[in-house]
Amino acid sequence: MTSIIIGILLLLTFVGFIAFVMKGGNIMIGFLLMAILWTIIGGIPYKDAITNVFSKPALDYGSTIMVIIFGSWFGRVLVDTGIAGAISEQTIKVSYKRPIIATILICLVTSFIFTSSYGVGAVIAIEVILLPILRSLGLPKNVAITAFVMSIGAPMYVNIVIIKQLQLFFPKVVYGAKYLTYGFSAMAVQLLIVIIFILIHAKSIHKNDAKNISVDESTSKVPKIAYVLPIMPVFMNLAFHWEPIPALMLSIFLVLLITGNLKSYKSALELINKTISQAISDISGLIIMLLFLTMFSAAAVKDTARFSGILQSIVPHSPLVLAIAFGVLAPLALFRGPLMVWGAGSATAAVLAATGFFNQYFAFAAILVPGVSIAISTCITQSWNLWVVEHEKLDVKKFLITGVPFGWITSILNLLLAAVMFK
Repeated sequence: MTSIIIGILLLLTFVGFIAFVMKGGNIMIGFLLMAILWTIIGGIPYKDAITNVFSKPALDYGSTIMVIIFGSWFGRVLVDTGIAGAISEQTIKVSYKRPIIATILICLVTSFIFTSSYGVGAVIAIEVILLPILRSLGLPKNVAITAFVMSIGAPMYVNIVIIKQLQLFFPKVVYGAKYLTYGFSAMAVQLLIVIIFILIHAKSIHKNDAKNISVDESTSKVPKIAYVLPIMPVFMNLAFHWEPIPALMLSIFLVLLITGNLKSYKSALELINKTISQAISDISGLIIMLLFLTMFSAAAVKDTARFSGILQSIVPHSPLVLAIAFGVLAPLALFRGPLMVWGAGSATAAVLAATGFFNQYFAFAAILVPGVSIAISTCITQSWNLWVVEHEKLDVKKFLITGVPFGWITSILNLLLAAVMFK
């Protein structure tokens, strides 16, 4: 009887946390409060809590934090050395003769860049180049923005910064061939939906006036061979089984070398210091939030036994049934809701992981898909989506109405894909 009462109290705080986040509450503080509440309500012994809830999980997560830092640094180096801009501006040459192909190419190029780049700073740097091109091709503002942000969202299925964050819940998931086979497949599915989205609006696309497009001449100095570097960390992992940090370090070195930024010791040092500082600044809040999240996750794992009976009755044990359920409910990832893993959905992820009902690769994908295809790709609460919408002065309601249906379709397809691939 006591366990049932405690289980009900834990679930009530879970619902309260979801409501708190969806009303705009600070998610970082929410994670810390949930860790404290679930420790107290769950009756976790004092010494156990101090060591195994509030200390060891955060310390153990340090290696993942380092990968996130190096990933953010690599993304910043790609932007500041001009590689991202140079890749983007190559699409201008196509936009006059083949506008529809150019529109699709812009979206593919955007996705390619963000297989490794991450953060609102990188998005801003690319947005000011590519979005004006999309608009000049005749795409309505809401269509251009939706295509652009969904193209950024697609590669988050393989972006190491994103994947490393979720490994907190599913430590058996390895960033390697098994997951990346699914990750690139899911990315391809979302890009296919983006292409269909573009073709639906193809009537509005027309030839571009090349004279009206300004090109940053500095990007012409970037060697063509540098265009493959955004994918280098993933290549090193797949081809040579390198760990993320050395793969990222090699990639950063090659970027600096090939773009000629190692010719002068002084200028190289200035660029390195600048990119490191900006990269850490981009993710500083994220790091603290993730550390609080590790504490909450640890408390959730210890408390699962308190409401395992309730979970046994409400959580389906079939991957296919869960995939369909999460697909239908995918819009609950909007506004940091219960299926948004970087929002209230972190509680869902913690509980799902703690049950042990599913293969970890499937459970990982199940909680990742709504977060990527709905929240990151179509929700206004994603930082760079908010910036783009405000910068372009697009009505928020129109942004959501335009993108969410396509994010929803993508979620359903990728969840079913996960159920098939991770049986």
